[in-house]
Amino acid sequence: MVILTLATFGCKRSAPQMEPPEVLVMDVVQKDVPIYGNWIGTLDGMVNAQIHAQVSGYLMAQHYQEGSLVHKGDLLFQIDPRPFQAALDKAKGQMAEAQAKLDLTAINVRRYTPLAKNNAISQQELDNAVQSNKGAQAELESAQAAVQQAELNLGFTKVTSPIDGIAGIAKAQVGDLLGPNTAELTTISTVNPIKAYFPVSEQEYMKAMEKRIMRDSEHAIHRTNNLELILADGNTYPHKGTIVLADRQVNIRTGTILLAGLFPNPDNILRPGQYAHIRFVIQMQKDALLVPQRAVSELQGDDFVVVVDKKNRSSIRTVQMGERSGSLWIVKQGLNFGERVIVEGIQKVREGTIVKPKPYKSDSGQAAVTGTNIPVPGTSSKP
Repeated sequence: MVILTLATFGCKRSAPQMEPPEVLVMDVVQKDVPIYGNWIGTLDGMVNAQIHAQVSGYLMAQHYQEGSLVHKGDLLFQIDPRPFQAALDKAKGQMAEAQAKLDLTAINVRRYTPLAKNNAISQQELDNAVQSNKGAQAELESAQAAVQQAELNLGFTKVTSPIDGIAGIAKAQVGDLLGPNTAELTTISTVNPIKAYFPVSEQEYMKAMEKRIMRDSEHAIHRTNNLELILADGNTYPHKGTIVLADRQVNIRTGTILLAGLFPNPDNILRPGQYAHIRFVIQMQKDALLVPQRAVSELQGDDFVVVVDKKNRSSIRTVQMGERSGSLWIVKQGLNFGERVIVEGIQKVREGTIVKPKPYKSDSGQAAVTGTNIPVPGTSSKP
């Protein structure tokens, strides 16, 4: 019996002690958090000029570099000018002929006028001379118009840029037969500044308009310069933009209205057709409580976190969450400033478990917080 008791006692002393589970914890953060509105749109040129041939002829040369910056008046394409030069020379010859005929009829009118007064010729002969002079004048004006048209057609053989902008890829090759009914030769877009179109819901637009109606006009913020552009690679464009217009109507199929923002583009980095993730601050939430998103779990539709008290004892706490801010999440109810929550190791603990807490190091960067209200031209950006 003594031996059995000692053996049992020895087994109990040799059994390993259970160590408290190690978890990573973080204090609840309290700070002002910007609330962002987020929308997806598309970039477009401030002006998009489609270049077409205005006369028919063979394309002889292309004088611009595709994708380069061109200026108003720069030569883009050269259409064969020879037929149009010949037409101009012919029109000028016909104009000279009409001028000579007019001069002759004018001489006849001056000659016949005194003779008709002295009854040396009949009045009918004078009337015929006057009418011939008027007909010659009309023929000259018609010939002058033909010369002007021929000069225009000859000028149209030099296809120039109507604006400053970035020239696109040529859609016609040297040797192609062009004409007014052919497709555009290329497109030139003014990209500095560049537009960003993005649709917002009718409800968001109406909320913004209600705020505009309720606010005194002198307190309204017009064309707030706080638009941010998130590029396709995730980077934020360094220049902020401005809302410049709202479309005239709501799309009856989607229930959205199109807004346009304007962004500086001094280096011509942004191009039409690019993906545009637009965001801007619509509210600054004061003294918001935040925890890492990884600290929040969901069970049967409820959100909860695990809180660690001063005695390192864990307790499960149901919380009400708000908007997200980067890697953090705003807590509306359920937590207080200064409390500690478990970020990693939640699966190791239960209600009342003693833990071994270690500090969790999180990213300090802030990302967008989803919002609902939007400012439009002539409205305030505050909710």
